[in-house]
Amino acid sequence: MEKFISFDEIKKSLEKKETDCRSIVQHYLKNIETKAHLNAFVEVYEQSALEQADLIDQKLAKGNAGKLAGMVVGIKDLLCYTGHEANASSKILKGFESQFTTTAIQRLLDEDAIVIGRLNCDEFGMGSSNENSAHGKVLNAADESRVPGGSSGGSAVAVQANLCTTSLGTDTGGSVRQPAAFTGVIGMKPTYSRVSRWGLIAYASSFDCIGIFSHTVKDNALVMEIMAGHDEFDSTSSRKSVLPYSQLLHFDKKAKVAYLKETLESPALQPEIKANTLAILERLKSEGHSVDEVNFPLLDFILPTYYILTTAEASSNLSRFDGVKYGYRTPNAHNLESMYKLTRSEGFGEEVKRRIMLGTFVLSASYHDAYFTKAQKVRRLIKDFTENLLKDFDYIIMPTTPSTAFKFGEHSGNPVAMYLEDLFTVQASVSGVPAISLPNGKDEQGMPIGLQVICNSFKEAELYAFSNYLTELTS
Repeated sequence: MEKFISFDEIKKSLEKKETDCRSIVQHYLKNIETKAHLNAFVEVYEQSALEQADLIDQKLAKGNAGKLAGMVVGIKDLLCYTGHEANASSKILKGFESQFTTTAIQRLLDEDAIVIGRLNCDEFGMGSSNENSAHGKVLNAADESRVPGGSSGGSAVAVQANLCTTSLGTDTGGSVRQPAAFTGVIGMKPTYSRVSRWGLIAYASSFDCIGIFSHTVKDNALVMEIMAGHDEFDSTSSRKSVLPYSQLLHFDKKAKVAYLKETLESPALQPEIKANTLAILERLKSEGHSVDEVNFPLLDFILPTYYILTTAEASSNLSRFDGVKYGYRTPNAHNLESMYKLTRSEGFGEEVKRRIMLGTFVLSASYHDAYFTKAQKVRRLIKDFTENLLKDFDYIIMPTTPSTAFKFGEHSGNPVAMYLEDLFTVQASVSGVPAISLPNGKDEQGMPIGLQVICNSFKEAELYAFSNYLTELTS
């Protein structure tokens, strides 16, 4: 069977009776087996995926199949799926079986998508390299000595290596966009509240978003229009109407584009990434679009604000994992107190423990106002500045990451260097606005470069249309 790059190709092949859903699933299962060394999947749902495929083939024969019939989806190991394990790539949730299905996944299933398995990630979504997983590291298919990015590294590689049509990840501070940039695929983080978080194992509840990896903008937009919308199980989900994003991809206006001076002048920025970003901006100018340099004086405060708030929320959210009701429990306890201490010490990885301790510190009585309260105020300043900027401009363009994929172990001994990998992605997360990473060429080592585009809240339709235009412009 040919290598399917887009869902359109799959649909055409199904319509012409050149293939069926069972054959498509078998094609991906063979790829997963062949490329098992990449370690993208932690569990493959071979039997249930084939059963789903057979049912959908029957629907196709009757002419009543859903919009996603034939689309094979992988799901990050932070998303619950009834009857299947979900352990956030952590020892502490080993053996935990989901009792319900994430709303976003259920909406895809209702349109006859096929879920093929769960994907490796940094433990509880905490990491920028996918090296912090109880299931081991994921390899970047472009260069297996390099990281795929994190935390949704498995989700990115699954699409990159053609192990599924699309995949779901989660984005707290760049965990969809950064691995998308490192692996040369498209990664979308929607507006906070656009997609229900019901069924997502929480890291930082006021930042977490379910995002999408794909090869094409159209596939990404189609999955988003089906997942998005209000959910009675998630009180934070928006009631704003959802547009048919995949049908609104034509872009025929002159855009007002801003780029942040500080991002392109950052000493951490790799020269090839700067050159490719400037080339896109020049191309937009030549096409008649307005492109202006703007200052973003709060850039240096974004990462500290993000890490203070997310570690505080993680400290609170992860307190529920104590070995009492489910998951891992230490065999070495001699009383209740030692059971709590040893379970959490043995069950959580080093990076998760680091963030829990940082979060507990900033929430402590002596430091709450000095750190947590101040960070909340700075978050508001960043959000207001970003939104005001997006009142004057349609889009903000910047690199997705300061560097291309780095080698395994390169930053593992230096947490600050690792955190700096999120330098350009956290602005959209702190502000709650949508952002997408698009492939933008390669560096001298042949590693993919990402271009990030940001727009104002709930403007996903405009963001997808402009992104589609950019991919056509650079193809």
